[in-house]
Amino acid sequence: MALAALGPVALAAAPQSTPVELWKDPQCGCCQDWVEHMQAQGFVFTVHPTGNAAVRARLGLPSQLGSCHTALVGGYLIEGHVPAADVRRLLQQKPQALGLAVPGMPVGSPGMDGPVYGNRRDPYDVLLVARDGSTRVFSSYHGKPRA
Repeated sequence: MALAALGPVALAAAPQSTPVELWKDPQCGCCQDWVEHMQAQGFVFTVHPTGNAAVRARLGLPSQLGSCHTALVGGYLIEGHVPAADVRRLLQQKPQALGLAVPGMPVGSPGMDGPVYGNRRDPYDVLLVARDGSTRVFSSYHGKPRA
């Protein structure tokens, strides 16, 4: 087999496949763009195109933290356009929390970026959401717009 011939170094370099379950509106293009961002970083998706309001409520996320899609990965809720690097960091650190949220749909976040948005990058925070619904900043993206 070709992979066996490459040895353990090549296998270690391959991105880790991490399963994600996602609920989204069937018409939402930015949700699919976020999925593609995550897939490029080794996440593997099961998608439910049924909307996300009911699952978000069932999981206990306060409505003011909502966005256009809700995911579950490694026992954590991921709400909205959270960068893949932050999801990986969450899974490595394993904090006692409900998960991560990027409320709304900030332009410049993964899935809300690129030429269609004029390469605009609005500042936004990724919030760590505690089980009681309280939040703290997990990561900040306040970089200058690209030229």
